[in-house]
Amino acid sequence: MASWAASIVEYFEGEDAYRCGYCKSQAGSRSSGMWAHSLTVQDYQDLIDRGWRRSGKYVYKPVMNQTCCPQYTIRCQPLEFQPSKSHKKVLKKMLRFLAKGDISKGNSKDEPMEPITEDAVAGDFALINKLDIQCDLKALTDDLQASLQNEEKRKGRSCKKEDSKELIHPQDIEEKLGSGEPSHSVKLPAGPKPGKGADLSKPPCRKAKEIRKERKRLKLMQQNPAGAPEPPSLFPPKTNKANQPKSLEDFIFESLPADAPHKLEFTRFLCNSPLEAGSLPDGPDCGYGSFHQQYWLDGKIIAVGVIDILPYCVSSVYLYYDPDYSFLSLGVYSALREIAFTRQLHQKSAPLSYYYMGFYIHSCPKMRYKGGYRPSDLLCPETYVWVPIEQCLPSLENSKYCRLNQDPEAVDEGRSKEPDRLRVFHKKAVLPYGVYKKQRKDAGEEATVLQYASLVGQQCSERMLLFRN
Repeated sequence: MASWAASIVEYFEGEDAYRCGYCKSQAGSRSSGMWAHSLTVQDYQDLIDRGWRRSGKYVYKPVMNQTCCPQYTIRCQPLEFQPSKSHKKVLKKMLRFLAKGDISKGNSKDEPMEPITEDAVAGDFALINKLDIQCDLKALTDDLQASLQNEEKRKGRSCKKEDSKELIHPQDIEEKLGSGEPSHSVKLPAGPKPGKGADLSKPPCRKAKEIRKERKRLKLMQQNPAGAPEPPSLFPPKTNKANQPKSLEDFIFESLPADAPHKLEFTRFLCNSPLEAGSLPDGPDCGYGSFHQQYWLDGKIIAVGVIDILPYCVSSVYLYYDPDYSFLSLGVYSALREIAFTRQLHQKSAPLSYYYMGFYIHSCPKMRYKGGYRPSDLLCPETYVWVPIEQCLPSLENSKYCRLNQDPEAVDEGRSKEPDRLRVFHKKAVLPYGVYKKQRKDAGEEATVLQYASLVGQQCSERMLLFRN
């Protein structure tokens, strides 16, 4: 990773208040931000492990103890992941649609795909506009359209231009896991109603297949002479493996009938982002960087997921989807596909074993569904260690902002300890901050640089280049 280009970032001084996209507070959302001219995947991995997240080339970090809706970085553990009841419902719905053409649009109410702002606070775009930096969604859309056109040419497809314009619009862009699809609460079955319950005085019902098996066994016993050993059972008990629940891959890669009315295909390719693409001998075959995952239904593109493949995780960024197919719960389905994809990448690159889902916002009920992807962890906003979400929920019920690490003696081990070692990029020269500040002697600027160092941590401050003009 050290051989790749260095990260170059431009930190924005201070903290501004903006309208919150979750609680709609007019000036309650607070975050720190910087513009990433370029980012290595290792630097971005370390940044998101300190609570940062990117929206295009803008990288931001909520001011957790001040913002109206604290946003906790959440990651899922794909290697231990088992789909929940609601996840299986989405997977089965997709299978029924592909195999039989069953639309079942009425069920889409259970997993609404209402458009909401992405996890980046809505006010971040106001900050970008104030700085006169063109980082709007149109740039990302143009990049996506160009990539799609190149891909279609390579495959010999001839999609009409107006079709792609119908699909890709800024208002159809939403964060993949921020699609507003809540996880379902699992209710315990209620007891039988009076007059309709099972008669406990009668023996339990037996299936016809079991009765036939028993009759055949008794018939074989009658054919044996007296005293002869009982023949071995023709129907041995099922093994534990047969009794195991279906895995995520069992659902996703289930064979479809030859006459299935629909066919879903996937393609993946690099896309433009601040992340510097690269590869390592022991890394995934596709390499590291930002990728578009295309979902093709019967030769028509219906969704595109944007993901970042980093040294230790797959990080979900956006989902573009055709609203005509919202009944398929594409936000949930694509997330489950990406969890399975993370498992696949782990087979080649063992350290790559997590799926980052953006932010978990407990104070916003419709954003709590991310906690349904278990097991998962939340990032402590003070010590930057991961804590199982089950341990965090009781505290979050009592207070929006919490120090999730229960060890009162724990500190931020990655904090900035030697700010003079921070690297500055000034007038096309790279120099340590200790040298730079002697030349500048600006107390106001020093406060800004020290704030930046405290937020990115010691390692990133020594690797990344802080642009100063």
